[in-house]
Amino acid sequence: MANFAKPENALKRADELINVGQKQDALQALHDLITSKRYRAWQKPLEKIMFKYLDLCVDLKRGRFAKDGLIQYRIVCQQVNVSSLEEVIKHFLHLATDKAEQARSQADALEEALDVDDLEADRKPEDLQLSIVSGEKGKDRSDRELVTPWFKFLWETYRTVLEILRNNSKLEALYAMTAHKAFQFCKQYKRTTEFRRLCEIIRNHLANLNKYRDQRDRPDLSAPESLQLYLDTRFDQLKVATELGLWQEAFRSVEDIYGLMCMVKKTPKSSLLMVYYSKLTEIFWISSSHLYHAYAWFKLFSLQKNFNKNLSQKDLQLIASSVVLAALSIPPFDRAQSASHMELENEKERNLRMANLIGFNLEPKFEGKDMLSRSALLSELVSKGVLSCASQEVKDLFHVLEHEFHPLDLGSKIQPLLEKISKSGGKLSSAPSLPEVQLSQYVPSLEKLATLRLLQQVSKIYQTIRIESLSQLVPFFQFSEVEKISVDAVKNNFVAMKVDHMKGVVIFGNLGIESDGLRDHLAVFAESLSKVRAMLYPVPSKASKLAGVIPNLADTVEKEHKRLLARKSIIEKRKEDQERQQLEMEREEEQKRLKLQKLTEEAEQKRLAAELAERRKQRILREIEEKELEEAQALLEETEKRMKKGKKKPLLDGEKVTKQSVKERALTEQLKERQEMEKKLQKLAKTMDYLERAKREEAAPLIEAAYQRRLVEEREFYEREQQREVELSKERHESDLKEKNRLSRMLDNKEIFQAQVISRRQAEFDRIRTEREERISKIIREKKQERDIKRKQIYYLKIEEERIRKLQEEEEARKQEEAERLKKVEAERKANLDKAFEKQRQREIELEEKSRREREELLRGTNAPPARLAEPTVTPVGTTAPAAAAAAAGAPAAPYVPKWKRQTTEVSGPSAPTSSETDRRSNRGPPPGDDHWGSNRGAAQNTDRWTSNRERSGPPAEGGDRWGSGPRGSDDRRSTFGSSRPRPTQR
Repeated sequence: MANFAKPENALKRADELINVGQKQDALQALHDLITSKRYRAWQKPLEKIMFKYLDLCVDLKRGRFAKDGLIQYRIVCQQVNVSSLEEVIKHFLHLATDKAEQARSQADALEEALDVDDLEADRKPEDLQLSIVSGEKGKDRSDRELVTPWFKFLWETYRTVLEILRNNSKLEALYAMTAHKAFQFCKQYKRTTEFRRLCEIIRNHLANLNKYRDQRDRPDLSAPESLQLYLDTRFDQLKVATELGLWQEAFRSVEDIYGLMCMVKKTPKSSLLMVYYSKLTEIFWISSSHLYHAYAWFKLFSLQKNFNKNLSQKDLQLIASSVVLAALSIPPFDRAQSASHMELENEKERNLRMANLIGFNLEPKFEGKDMLSRSALLSELVSKGVLSCASQEVKDLFHVLEHEFHPLDLGSKIQPLLEKISKSGGKLSSAPSLPEVQLSQYVPSLEKLATLRLLQQVSKIYQTIRIESLSQLVPFFQFSEVEKISVDAVKNNFVAMKVDHMKGVVIFGNLGIESDGLRDHLAVFAESLSKVRAMLYPVPSKASKLAGVIPNLADTVEKEHKRLLARKSIIEKRKEDQERQQLEMEREEEQKRLKLQKLTEEAEQKRLAAELAERRKQRILREIEEKELEEAQALLEETEKRMKKGKKKPLLDGEKVTKQSVKERALTEQLKERQEMEKKLQKLAKTMDYLERAKREEAAPLIEAAYQRRLVEEREFYEREQQREVELSKERHESDLKEKNRLSRMLDNKEIFQAQVISRRQAEFDRIRTEREERISKIIREKKQERDIKRKQIYYLKIEEERIRKLQEEEEARKQEEAERLKKVEAERKANLDKAFEKQRQREIELEEKSRREREELLRGTNAPPARLAEPTVTPVGTTAPAAAAAAAGAPAAPYVPKWKRQTTEVSGPSAPTSSETDRRSNRGPPPGDDHWGSNRGAAQNTDRWTSNRERSGPPAEGGDRWGSGPRGSDDRRSTFGSSRPRPTQR
């Protein structure tokens, strides 16, 4: 892959390669440039490169390369210059179309050149052989060799462009133009397969557009311009489909248009709707859907009457006549009466779908056959005034067929009307969008309708009629055709009749229809039994009958009601069973049909594959034979050119010319020519040998004499030249001596000037060398200073980093030691607290045991008043012995004093209580010895209060007294008695 500094260089390189005939290398170079990630920003030269690239792709028929290049170029200029992409794509389409047209023109010119100028001349042998071997005409061969490859490339071009432009909102017009050109291509060259693929491609593009709505640059179908472009594309598709005769694809195009209108919920222009309904009329008429065909004509008539202001009265009358005749052509009976449940459901869905396409919005809860029907359409035509706009013969035909009763002369009245109608029709001058109206297409359907009406009216007045008489009443058909029409009518319960060919009569009515008798045989049998019972057991009088019935009337009614309900349930169950069995049978039949269809399709595919392989094999053999024949023919022509005219033999001597005979003749002629040429060469060589020997014998003495004369002449010339050279040397030597004498007087001046120049140049050289050495030394000093400064900076940074690292290590070590110390202090505090709690618990247990014993002694005491028990002495933790003795003697108990304060008091001696201590005593309550609190209970409560104060106080601070306050700032380790002044305990 070559890398170019500028895109212009790649373009120049491609031009150079093209000039030397290497187009493939030029295409590869441009492809590498376009697909490179280096040139993802749009530039003006890239557009020129794309033009050249597409020219090469078209010349070499490289559609894949063109697609890759256009995709890359779209990525480059999508957000910058979309118009450039549009110009490139238009250029690409123009090139491909021109090449296809040129190939078509060349094929036509070749076909004209192949035409025989002289009609009386015989055909050439080679043409005869080629026609026998190849088996195809000259035009087919030229199309296959010249036109087909370019048509394939043009089709691939259309597909590529549509794929690139499918999700680009800025190039919607170009997308529509490309689709229109592709439709015209399929229409011009009758490419039905490509047209189906093109419709499917456009349909998939629209489906993906609705599926992925979050794409960037997605076309907005709600915009009027975008909607109009898409509708125009679909209508072009519909027109081309009808012109090509692809009615199934045309119907799918109609569904696409309807889906597009439902998607955006906007009604298109009236001109487009006219085209829509005109194509619907053609599609429904081809598919023999007369009901929908008539409704489409009715909608078309409404649009023309309401929106076409230039509609003439003659055209309006012709359109109205078409609507009325289309409505009359509908069969007067419903074909779905004898259909199964599944068929009815399918018919209902089909009616709903067709009604939506035509423009009659039906709700699913209504029956489609009730909404779209022949009677409803005819009544609507009369009410809307369509019948009044029709021609007089159409009106008369309508009244005769629908309202009048003429069983014996109905055919004679209708036949002249149909003849007049068949001659009507033509192109509408004021409605160019409509097809040519031909009323003669409705004549066969109207003749069938007239036959059905005649049979219906005859059945009302006759029970039996001869076949000859009935044939005379129907002038349109033979009786065999009438019999086929009657079979269809009887099948759909339109008329009841039977043809007896043995008696030659037609019987009307239900007498001969066995199905009705079988259907009602149970009812007839029940009526007969009822009559027999009435005869055997006559009916009693009214009084006796009432007397026998009234007492048991309620039971009889109840029994009869139950019997009827049971009978109804049995009937419903039988119906359900019958329907279930019928559905099962239909399902089995459908499975069998699908299986058979699958087997048929597989067999057809195998057959087609075998035929394709056989055709490919035959084509290869045919091409090999053609090639061999061409080689033999070329060899024969070359041999004939080399042959003499006098000896040339005619190619045709009456014998049969084959490929083998041509090859043998060519080889024989070539061998004969070679032998003759060898004989001529031998004879010529012999003659030349004699001539050459004779010439040499005569020329030998002459050559020797000429040689001697030449030696004498050359010796004389040498002597003259030697003498002249000596004289010239002497003259030059004398002139040189004179010049030396003349210049010798300037020798001193020359040496002085030379010394001056050398000295001046030496000084300049020394100066420049000194300056250079100074500059170099200065640069060396500066570099050395820079290195020293850099080395010092590096050294300083290393020292600073080492210092910071040491500080961090020391800080981490200190933090670790502090954490270990705190853990150790915490462990000691927890151990002290556990010991104090254990001692307190032991004291409480002892006190409880003592109080229990005292209570027991009080309960077991004598009648004498009990002596006052001594107050239990409770020595709190940390109290002194004198305080405990005072409490035991009944003296008022002293307030609690912490250990650190007790030590200070013992050292300094007793002192009077201060006011703060008095307050604390008052806040704590009475002393333990007070009668109000009781001896034991007071001691226990004081002990509990002291324990709770201990628990709230927290652990002692590190580095202070046991109950002293901790370091400043550590509030969580501060106790109740941690301040210099103890606080009162709060309950």
